[in-house]
Amino acid sequence: MKTLFILRHAKSSWDNPKLSDFERPLNNRGKKAAPFMGELMAKNDFIPDVILSSPAKRAKQTAKLAKKAGKLDAPIKFDKRIYEASPRALLHIISETSNKFKSSMIVGHNSGVEILIAILCGEHHQFTTANLAVIKLKIDSWNEIAEGCGNLKALLRPREQMKKPNG
Repeated sequence: MKTLFILRHAKSSWDNPKLSDFERPLNNRGKKAAPFMGELMAKNDFIPDVILSSPAKRAKQTAKLAKKAGKLDAPIKFDKRIYEASPRALLHIISETSNKFKSSMIVGHNSGVEILIAILCGEHHQFTTANLAVIKLKIDSWNEIAEGCGNLKALLRPREQMKKPNG
């Protein structure tokens, strides 16, 4: 059994219209949400063994801030294929994960990650910025990842979590 964490990048800034989509950084809200989600992951023992991230600036910042705040020991591997990837492309990227890792986290973009959750779990959820999905996969090897092999165990949204007492 493998565990897949899917984290959508945190809220990005549109302040500088000269920046390409790839270069857009996090805005202030995103800079708060990303580390908050890392802390929440640690608090809930949602600990990935490896982090696969889009190299787009907002995703890269999200991955690094979440890792640091959550004191996650996982290495981050930036993969340019994750940027603008279709759900099927994301499945392929995840399938290449080394089996030495029991859990993996992908940090990516919509609509790819939202549809990926639906493909894996057979249920659709709105997946806004900095949301985290925790999926238990009924597979023994990452190359077995396929439609319907997942069970959504948790869906954490920073706005909902920040409103909770002690949260």
